[in-house]
Amino acid sequence: MTVEMALWRADDQGLTRLTPTRVVSESQLEDHIEKDPTILGRQLLLVGRQVKTDHGGVVDLLAVDAEGTVHVIELKRDRTTRDVVAQTLDYASWAAELSHTRITELFAEYRPGTAFDAAFVECFGGEPPENLNENQTLTIVTASVDPATERIVRYLNTTFNLPVNVVFFLHFEDNGGSYLARTWLVTEDDEVSKPATKQRTLEVWNKRDWYVAFGETVDGRSWEDARTFGFVSAGGGSWYSQKLKNLPIGARIFTCIPQRGYVGVGIVTAEAVRFDEAVVTNGGRQHRLKDLPLKGRYRRNPAGDTDEDAEYAVAVTWLKTVPVEDAVWKTGMFANQNPACKLRKQFTIDTVVDVFGLSDVD
Repeated sequence: MTVEMALWRADDQGLTRLTPTRVVSESQLEDHIEKDPTILGRQLLLVGRQVKTDHGGVVDLLAVDAEGTVHVIELKRDRTTRDVVAQTLDYASWAAELSHTRITELFAEYRPGTAFDAAFVECFGGEPPENLNENQTLTIVTASVDPATERIVRYLNTTFNLPVNVVFFLHFEDNGGSYLARTWLVTEDDEVSKPATKQRTLEVWNKRDWYVAFGETVDGRSWEDARTFGFVSAGGGSWYSQKLKNLPIGARIFTCIPQRGYVGVGIVTAEAVRFDEAVVTNGGRQHRLKDLPLKGRYRRNPAGDTDEDAEYAVAVTWLKTVPVEDAVWKTGMFANQNPACKLRKQFTIDTVVDVFGLSDVD
């Protein structure tokens, strides 16, 4: 059944059917979606634009939704052919292999300086699932399709529950106004059932080990400070400080500098407090962190930090630390921008314990 969109102007003269015009360019429609992804019918967080795959292709737009499903969005201005479906499926096969870490890396390239988890909370009002990319959704954006493409997409969607669909956008102009109309090839009424969910069992947390991201910066935090005086820190917003406050006394933390690797394993000895109030034990004596000869800068507002914006610190007794240049990293290890979270990945724990010469009971 061929999809048709029509628009009429209703005025005193009656109904006048408007003639659609093509969207000026793929890039213009891409701009529209980038500025407001909800025009595709649901809230999405864009991860990248013109993303290069490992197989020589380029995905127009890559996004995630509130459930962590990855959305591959391919735009075609002209009449779509069957080749586009094959191309989109190829992109999906690449996207299906994206790890949590790789998704956050792509986001960091797309929006430098913004933490993926923070953006996720801002977009959806909740934290991202522990495992992103359990499923993928494929969307072809176009003005029209040929009958063969329509048959293929309907067959894949309704018979095999493959989440691939076509969304049509037509551009109308009337009396100086510009309008964009949208409809879908396969509607909810057409679907036989919802796409099957791929179940993946989470690794069991050992109730002891935590991951900590130490965001070292040139004009801010210093890892040499942290390993010398025994602490980790985070701040700049309640989302960051609250994560650090989740660390319980006695927790074993695996500290990672994003984009570098793991640099320390230690035991938490005090709850998180404002950096300017934190006390650590150094040289057998207790010291306020702010009174120590620190290389880094931890005050954010010269006029005085609020409790929400302040840097927070957690005192740590280190079991093992290494300089940044000796950071431990292997493909498949866990990493994200979260200041602190439960570390479930046994491969990561085993790798760091082994390289650092520790035992799993330290």
